[in-house]
Amino acid sequence: VQLQAFGGGLVQAGDSLRLSCAASGFTLDYYTIGWFRQAPGKEREGVSCIHGGNGSPHYADSVKGRFTISSDNVKNTVYLQMNSLKPEDTAVYYCGALEGRIGVLCLSPRKWEHGYWGQGTQVTVSS
Repeated sequence: VQLQAFGGGLVQAGDSLRLSCAASGFTLDYYTIGWFRQAPGKEREGVSCIHGGNGSPHYADSVKGRFTISSDNVKNTVYLQMNSLKPEDTAVYYCGALEGRIGVLCLSPRKWEHGYWGQGTQVTVSS
Protein backbone atom coordinates (compact mmCIF):
# COMPACT_ATOMS: atom_id res chain seq x y z
CA VAL A 1 0.00 0.00 0.00
CA GLN A 2 1.42 3.33 -1.03
CA LEU A 3 -0.06 6.79 -0.95
CA GLN A 4 1.32 9.94 -2.46
CA ALA A 5 -0.17 13.30 -1.59
CA PHE A 6 0.56 16.37 -3.63
CA GLY A 7 -0.93 19.67 -4.68
CA GLY A 8 -0.10 21.86 -1.72
CA GLY A 9 1.32 25.33 -2.02
CA LEU A 10 1.31 28.92 -0.88
CA VAL A 11 -1.90 30.79 -1.58
CA GLN A 12 -3.74 33.82 -0.32
CA ALA A 13 -6.85 33.79 1.79
CA GLY A 14 -9.89 33.14 -0.35
CA ASP A 15 -7.97 31.14 -2.93
CA SER A 16 -8.47 27.49 -3.83
CA LEU A 17 -6.26 24.43 -4.00
CA ARG A 18 -6.87 20.85 -4.98
CA LEU A 19 -4.94 18.16 -3.21
CA SER A 20 -4.51 14.73 -4.74
CA CYS A 21 -3.85 11.43 -3.05
CA ALA A 22 -2.63 8.83 -5.51
CA ALA A 23 -3.00 5.28 -4.24
CA SER A 24 -1.13 2.20 -5.39
CA GLY A 25 -1.03 -1.39 -4.24
CA PHE A 26 -4.72 -1.51 -3.45
CA THR A 27 -8.03 -0.42 -4.88
CA LEU A 28 -10.13 2.33 -3.39
CA ASP A 29 -13.29 0.23 -3.48
CA TYR A 30 -12.44 -1.45 -0.18
CA TYR A 31 -10.75 1.35 1.67
CA THR A 32 -11.59 4.52 3.49
CA ILE A 33 -9.41 7.40 2.44
CA GLY A 34 -8.96 10.28 4.80
CA TRP A 35 -7.38 13.69 4.67
CA PHE A 36 -5.82 14.89 7.88
CA ARG A 37 -3.81 17.97 8.70
CA GLN A 38 -1.34 18.99 11.33
CA ALA A 39 -0.34 22.53 12.09
CA PRO A 40 2.81 23.34 14.08
CA GLY A 41 2.28 22.69 17.76
CA LYS A 42 -1.10 21.09 17.20
CA GLU A 43 -2.38 17.57 17.06
CA ARG A 44 -3.30 15.92 13.81
CA GLU A 45 -6.95 16.47 13.00
CA GLY A 46 -9.32 14.84 10.57
CA VAL A 47 -10.41 17.06 7.71
CA SER A 48 -12.44 14.82 5.45
CA CYS A 49 -12.83 11.17 4.58
CA ILE A 50 -14.74 8.90 2.28
CA HIS A 51 -15.02 5.21 1.55
CA GLY A 52 -13.97 4.45 -2.01
CA GLY A 53 -16.89 2.11 -2.52
CA ASN A 54 -19.49 4.84 -2.97
CA GLY A 55 -19.25 5.96 0.61
CA SER A 56 -20.69 9.18 1.97
CA PRO A 57 -18.20 11.97 2.51
CA HIS A 58 -17.54 13.28 5.99
CA TYR A 59 -16.14 16.67 6.89
CA ALA A 60 -14.84 18.41 9.94
CA ASP A 61 -17.05 21.32 10.97
CA SER A 62 -14.23 23.75 10.26
CA VAL A 63 -14.22 22.89 6.55
CA LYS A 64 -17.85 22.09 5.80
CA GLY A 65 -19.11 24.06 2.84
CA ARG A 66 -15.58 24.91 1.72
CA PHE A 67 -13.87 21.57 1.11
CA THR A 68 -15.06 18.71 -1.08
CA ILE A 69 -13.64 15.21 -1.12
CA SER A 70 -14.06 12.96 -4.13
CA SER A 71 -12.63 9.74 -5.43
CA ASP A 72 -11.77 8.63 -8.93
CA ASN A 73 -11.60 4.86 -8.72
CA VAL A 74 -10.35 4.57 -12.30
CA LYS A 75 -7.33 6.71 -11.48
CA ASN A 76 -7.21 5.31 -7.93
CA THR A 77 -6.93 8.84 -6.67
CA VAL A 78 -8.79 10.82 -4.03
CA TYR A 79 -9.04 14.57 -4.27
CA LEU A 80 -9.63 17.30 -1.75
CA GLN A 81 -10.91 20.47 -3.34
CA MET A 82 -10.32 23.34 -0.94
CA ASN A 83 -12.10 26.60 -1.60
CA SER A 84 -12.26 29.85 0.34
CA LEU A 85 -9.05 28.99 2.11
CA LYS A 86 -8.31 30.68 5.41
CA PRO A 87 -5.02 31.25 7.23
CA GLU A 88 -6.15 28.73 9.84
CA ASP A 89 -6.15 26.06 7.13
CA THR A 90 -2.37 26.30 7.06
CA ALA A 91 -0.93 22.89 7.89
CA VAL A 92 0.75 19.84 6.49
CA TYR A 93 -1.96 17.74 4.88
CA TYR A 94 -1.71 13.96 4.89
CA CYS A 95 -3.80 11.31 3.22
CA GLY A 96 -4.36 7.94 4.79
CA ALA A 97 -5.96 4.65 3.80
CA LEU A 98 -7.82 2.34 6.12
CA GLU A 99 -9.34 -0.94 5.06
CA GLY A 100 -13.07 -1.13 5.59
CA ARG A 101 -15.81 1.30 6.50
CA ILE A 102 -16.07 3.17 9.76
CA GLY A 103 -18.47 5.92 8.76
CA VAL A 104 -18.07 9.29 10.39
CA LEU A 105 -15.52 7.82 12.80
CA CYS A 106 -13.06 8.14 9.94
CA LEU A 107 -12.55 11.75 11.05
CA SER A 108 -11.01 10.58 14.31
CA PRO A 109 -7.24 10.10 14.13
CA ARG A 110 -7.51 7.51 16.90
CA LYS A 111 -9.29 5.17 14.49
CA TRP A 112 -6.33 5.16 12.14
CA GLU A 113 -3.93 3.15 14.25
CA HIS A 114 -3.76 0.52 11.52
CA GLY A 115 -3.96 2.90 8.62
CA TYR A 116 -1.46 3.59 5.89
CA TRP A 117 -0.07 7.06 5.37
CA GLY A 118 1.54 9.00 2.62
CA GLN A 119 3.96 11.85 2.99
CA GLY A 120 2.43 15.21 3.72
CA THR A 121 1.99 18.19 1.48
CA GLN A 122 2.31 21.69 2.87
CA VAL A 123 -0.56 24.14 2.51
CA THR A 124 0.14 27.71 3.52
CA VAL A 125 -2.55 30.35 3.39
CA SER A 126 -1.47 33.94 3.82
CA SER A 127 -3.81 36.63 5.04
